[in-house]
Amino acid sequence: MPRVLLIDDTPEIAELLTFALRDHGYEVAATGFTGEINDLIAECHAEALVFDCSALEMSESLFDAVRSVADQAALPIVIISDTPEKADASLRRREAEHVLLIPKPFTGSQVARALSELIPKPQSAVPNPQSPIPNP
Repeated sequence: MPRVLLIDDTPEIAELLTFALRDHGYEVAATGFTGEINDLIAECHAEALVFDCSALEMSESLFDAVRSVADQAALPIVIISDTPEKADASLRRREAEHVLLIPKPFTGSQVARALSELIPKPQSAVPNPQSPIPNP
């Protein structure tokens, strides 16, 4: 199960989104807005992040903190925003990669789908068309 760190400043939404993502096969660690995001990523061995903060500036500061650490620079991030135009412009200025933006209102299925697009599939799950077919 892929591990996701959810940062949400609304506890009720965090709880609902946590249940929805778990139903879609994700292991979720949820917390409120924090300046200690890099430590949390390391502690929970997060493979992806979801930010749902009421102010775009909060998501921007989390994004910048994550991208400032070399081994987290390519970590997949889903940002949920009630100002998607501003968020999109902000991500473009940052030349953001490995990030998807979901406008509010949103569903847990939308977030799960975005995560599935961003999280690399294990190599063993991808069939290799070049490998020979064994003889019986």
